Amino acid sequence: MKQAVTATWMRGGTSKCWVFEKSALQVPGYTTDEVLLRLFGSPDSRQIDGVGGGSSTTSKAVILEPSQEPGIDVEYTFAEVGIDQAVVDWGSNCGNCSAVIAPYALKRGWVQAKDQFVTVHIRNTNTGQLLVEQMNLDGSESSALIPGVPLTAQGVEIGFLDPAGATTGKLFPDRNETSTLSIHGDTSEQVQATLIDAGAPIVIIDAQSARLEGIEFSHWLTESLDEMPRLDRIRRAGAVAMGLADSPAQAERAIPKLAIVQAADTQNHNDLLVMMLSMGAPHPALAITGSIGLTLAAQHQGTVLAKLLKQTPGEFLKLQTPAGQITTWQRQIDGTMVVGTTRTARVLAESTLSFDPISTEHGEPTVTHLELPDASEDQLLPDPEPHRRRTVFASVTAFAVLGLGATLVGGGLLNPPATTADGDYSGKPLRWSFHWPKVEAPIPGPDLSAKN
Repeated sequence: MKQAVTATWMRGGTSKCWVFEKSALQVPGYTTDEVLLRLFGSPDSRQIDGVGGGSSTTSKAVILEPSQEPGIDVEYTFAEVGIDQAVVDWGSNCGNCSAVIAPYALKRGWVQAKDQFVTVHIRNTNTGQLLVEQMNLDGSESSALIPGVPLTAQGVEIGFLDPAGATTGKLFPDRNETSTLSIHGDTSEQVQATLIDAGAPIVIIDAQSARLEGIEFSHWLTESLDEMPRLDRIRRAGAVAMGLADSPAQAERAIPKLAIVQAADTQNHNDLLVMMLSMGAPHPALAITGSIGLTLAAQHQGTVLAKLLKQTPGEFLKLQTPAGQITTWQRQIDGTMVVGTTRTARVLAESTLSFDPISTEHGEPTVTHLELPDASEDQLLPDPEPHRRRTVFASVTAFAVLGLGATLVGGGLLNPPATTADGDYSGKPLRWSFHWPKVEAPIPGPDLSAKN
């Protein structure tokens, strides 16, 4: 029997998220993990048979329900749905996806606007973190623009209340502002890192430790690909030091995150250059939960990050990311330290998603449970190795040689036609002739003239 699940597709910050109400995912005979994996089309690197987008920033689920606790409006659970593995990660929050909560709660009538302002108090059930979100509906913030998103949308101010130690209980889980991590790979080495838990657990290293020193920041996304295995070893060593895993192999894929920082040229009006890794790949912008930890790390002189700053920042911290500048803030609200930033959000679609049972018995569909592995990394399939620059260049060269040879042999037939600016063909159409074999008897087919 086909199962149907109602959902809303939304963009929150630089992520796309499927928003579900908790009751919608309670499908008889299936666990929540199984429902999400089938809806998203996992495990499959393309997620071709589901609604996942095939990347860590588009394979996300936001699960909401009104809260029954006084002072809390919405209970929010975040799920990072595995792409090429049948795993759903429940261990972290997502700051970008958090931006969808305020507009969704307003649409559903869970909160009301007052004097053109909407305030939503939220509890993230993954970490216990409390958030407060505000939207200004008077039009001044309805066309906000953030780095990594080409068009404007409703601005949402997201604040994390007293975010220190939300996951581990301590701002610095190993009690050190800078720690020495022992990394074991092809060779053993030691790396200086700041391990901080605020918004999400983060391992912070500088560009020299990431082997990116001296490389133009605009090239970090590609130049870091060769270093991904080593950078993940650093991240996993940090997980052990933070008490998040008993061994590097048992570290979760989503946490801790790894941030690479470098001092910025103040003439560009930035405090720091930062690139973050998400699910084993460079993040195109910045994880907002990660920006919270970076903001607090800047306030402690002994951290890797603070040592790069010319002075301790004030209320605002300006971070240059691969997608552009993100500004975070920290301030006291009703005696509580709140750290936050501004994102945008909008509804993309209202949908009914469906999936079928994947096996049959005696002609009747049956519920078949997916074999979900344990959290230990040694039971998971290895992540596909990223394309290395040398491999890419060699492939491009090979195709260029083949293309040149084909042109010489085929002459003008294979010359590319003229195209318009957007790539459409603007020349004359080519004529192709096909000669089908003679068929002695007609091939039976459907009677297209029949009416239903």
